[in-house]
Amino acid sequence: MTETAVTPAREPAVRAATPGEAPAERPSRRRRIALPYLLLLPALLLELLVHLVPMLMGITMSFRELTQFYIRNWSEAPWSGLDNFSVAIDFDAPVGQALLKSFLTTCLFTVLSVGLCWLLGTAAAIFLQENFRGRGFLRTLFLVPYALPVYAAVITWAFMFQRDNGLINHVLHDQLGIGDSPAFWLIGDNSFWALLIVSVWKGWPFAFLTVMAGLQNIPRDMYEAAALDGAGVWKQIRHITLPSLRSVNQVLVLVLFLWTFNDFNTPFVLFGKAAPEAADLISLHIYQSSFQTWNFGTGSAMSVLLLLFLLVVTGLYLLLTTRGRKTSDA
Repeated sequence: MTETAVTPAREPAVRAATPGEAPAERPSRRRRIALPYLLLLPALLLELLVHLVPMLMGITMSFRELTQFYIRNWSEAPWSGLDNFSVAIDFDAPVGQALLKSFLTTCLFTVLSVGLCWLLGTAAAIFLQENFRGRGFLRTLFLVPYALPVYAAVITWAFMFQRDNGLINHVLHDQLGIGDSPAFWLIGDNSFWALLIVSVWKGWPFAFLTVMAGLQNIPRDMYEAAALDGAGVWKQIRHITLPSLRSVNQVLVLVLFLWTFNDFNTPFVLFGKAAPEAADLISLHIYQSSFQTWNFGTGSAMSVLLLLFLLVVTGLYLLLTTRGRKTSDA
């Protein structure tokens, strides 16, 4: 008769808590919950110092008659209430008319820039999905404008747009013979198109990078099945690629809109402190209204109005896109 070895039962991994003793898992669970907030704390503090505090100061300035006489101590500036806002939105007065024209110019510029950035970025990303020789080199080359510092890139474009010795006029007028004389790109009506070219050149690689990342999540089996059913390239893009990129494009268009509408560096570096009338974007217009006329109260009121406009547009955009996504899913 053989003896069977009896294996002792394993002790439970977690010891039962005695009366009056807290469970052992609770402190570790609390640490796991608190860890993300602790990691986000430095970013939240920097956001508070860099963005929220100046924004609150700007809102306070918009209710004061803040001019050059109160720069040393702006808190002593007289309280003006809504007078600065009334001046900014009085479209019968010169200040309001100039602000309205700058706003409309910025809207047109933003629509064209965002649309072209999205179109070029999406087309390039779809084209580079196919395997071919030199694809890695082209991907790297397309990201160069996004990697360059803004000031270096825009200053280079400013030299290229020079009338007498710029590369643009050398190619268009001297080499191709377009136009009777070299064009002025940094003044006059052409300044709008010069600014648009620089903005699109600088912004489309971000769209390309975002769309290219979104394309990685689309299974190749869907394209193969569509090809077996006889669908061509355009039908595949229309019925597979674009619907699959819907959520990516929603975020991409919103980010491009906010960046482009608020862009200050590009027109400031390209034109200097005073932009031509045709390229007077609202960000540079507010800067001129504040730091050239020394009327910081009116300039702050314009900034607050711009902030409210962007908040309303962003809220409506998110509401419409979210509702559209729920409708399509249903």
